[in-house]
Amino acid sequence: MQQPTTSPTRKTLLEQLAADVDALPTDPYVRVGIDGVDGAGKSVLAGELTAALRARGRQVVHASVDGFHHPRALRHARGPADPEGFYRASHDLAAFRRELLGPFAPGGHGLHRTRVFDARTDSPDLAQQAQAAPGTILLVDGIFLHRPELHGCWSWSLWLQVERATTLQRCVERDGSGSADLTAASNRRYVEGQQLYVHEATPQERATHVVDNNDLAEPFLLR
Repeated sequence: MQQPTTSPTRKTLLEQLAADVDALPTDPYVRVGIDGVDGAGKSVLAGELTAALRARGRQVVHASVDGFHHPRALRHARGPADPEGFYRASHDLAAFRRELLGPFAPGGHGLHRTRVFDARTDSPDLAQQAQAAPGTILLVDGIFLHRPELHGCWSWSLWLQVERATTLQRCVERDGSGSADLTAASNRRYVEGQQLYVHEATPQERATHVVDNNDLAEPFLLR
């Protein structure tokens, strides 16, 4: 995982983003999505933004779409290297909406779970239900958050724009394995699956803001 940096530029951007989210109206909750391809820096930025919002006195539930994977048999039903299967079948969107997004929707009750499945062990991992107080911010990081089935779910969202070669190198460093070669057979499922997502869902257009996160010390708003 990319390590967060304490650079002045990054701190300034985080404060700007936190102020933006802090000013959003509650109904009775706020739903924030941090989207980008694998290796874009989503979880790191989401963790930093969570800390910045809590420093402002806000209650935040930080979760990841990674806690809502389908079992491997469903994810790989089209074959373990299939890009379309990666995009369309990775996540249990019904459980994601029922257990996490729905409770934080306008008029929602706030009784939620932050995960239901562990993809590493390929087994259920049902988090204890928790009650969110009115005014709580739900902050979710993960891939494919602007896919058509999730349109209208976010009060505010980010798309992290990073060169694909950079994200692959980060994934290799994070995982300690794999290849940073865009054309490697082992990367086809992920690279082409996320290309399909970007082409079909246009997250860079649907997000509230687009952040260039190529240089972790010098991120900046593109839009």
